[in-house]
Amino acid sequence: MMRLQKFVAVTALAACFAPTFVSADAADDAIDARRGYYQVVKHNAGMLFGMAKGDIAYDAAQAQTFADNLKALADMNTGSMWPQGSDNASKPGKTRALPVAWETYPAILEKQEAFKAASANMAANVGGGLDALLGNIGALGASCKGCHDNYRAKEF
Repeated sequence: MMRLQKFVAVTALAACFAPTFVSADAADDAIDARRGYYQVVKHNAGMLFGMAKGDIAYDAAQAQTFADNLKALADMNTGSMWPQGSDNASKPGKTRALPVAWETYPAILEKQEAFKAASANMAANVGGGLDALLGNIGALGASCKGCHDNYRAKEF
């Protein structure tokens, strides 16, 4: 009986604190996840762009790692990071995602497919030398630009 009382007491105590660990706004959580996701994309792509520009010495193993990471990110299902009401009109100051992404859906999926294809091509070829990186970097940049130009505000 004493064990049951302890269990009930601990469970009740945990229930009291549980709400502090759960966000009150699912859209805010999705925006936070989305921003984190794109920070990881930016880091890996930025390293490849740096190598392509000559700002960072080309290293085949490192380039392959960055490209493999991008491919894995591109293959992720990020649908839960894009709920209705998580655009910059609904959440000013939290995101740069423009409402047009939802208004023209599923057009944005074409941009995601371009990012997937560019990432897959980069991962398949980048380890073959600087020329292989240079031959694939344009498509990667274009896939990023496709969303930035149409679906992302310049400022928060």
